[in-house]
Amino acid sequence: MDNHSGVGVIDKAAAILGVLEKGPASLATLVEQTHLARPTVHRLALALEHHHLVGRDESGAFILGDRFATLAASVGEDRLVSAALPVLTTLRDRTGESSQLYRRHGDQRICMAAVDRPVGLRDSIPVGTTMTMSAGSAAKVLLAWQPAEVMHAGLIDARFTAADLELVREQGFAESSSEREAGVSSVSAPVWGAAGTVIAAVSISGPSERLTAHPGMLHASAVIDAARQLSDVLQRTELA
Repeated sequence: MDNHSGVGVIDKAAAILGVLEKGPASLATLVEQTHLARPTVHRLALALEHHHLVGRDESGAFILGDRFATLAASVGEDRLVSAALPVLTTLRDRTGESSQLYRRHGDQRICMAAVDRPVGLRDSIPVGTTMTMSAGSAAKVLLAWQPAEVMHAGLIDARFTAADLELVREQGFAESSSEREAGVSSVSAPVWGAAGTVIAAVSISGPSERLTAHPGMLHASAVIDAARQLSDVLQRTELA
């Protein structure tokens, strides 16, 4: 693919964002991978940071900014989200728990759609929320079927292990309890796209006192059914 549009500053900014799609990067890494001059990379990275298209992680490395989550969540025509909403509503009604749809974006995951439990104690995740890929059942699902190099990199700071991901692949779902947040349990299952790759995770989440420490025993079947239903819709209509 031709990466040159003829508008130099846009091409250079796109090159920087392309590197950050793969994960956090230092200034030196951005210079090395974009083949641009260090002053140029630094100037553009700061400009992108000003517009929240680039951010920083705890170590000071550059990462994709939170504006991408906002933009992704605001795309009303997103066909995956449109297809997911009735599925998530049915899942919510079947389990009595809040349901969500997550997509992986580098070392984060984004809540693309959510249907809350209407009353009582619940785990409410606003659409557009960015969350860690190092903890939680959805993170496990979104990482378990990734290429080996991506999976191994994701395990470095994770609260789960390679053996945990192997179990996810065997069972077809993941569960967690007080892993992402104390007192919260969740169950997630993979959504498969037409290309045979995992493109999203369907989840339910709620208080551990109701879902227990092993929420999969209660709700894995319902979550797997919902994820399979969404996968079937996407593959039939070639939306993924």
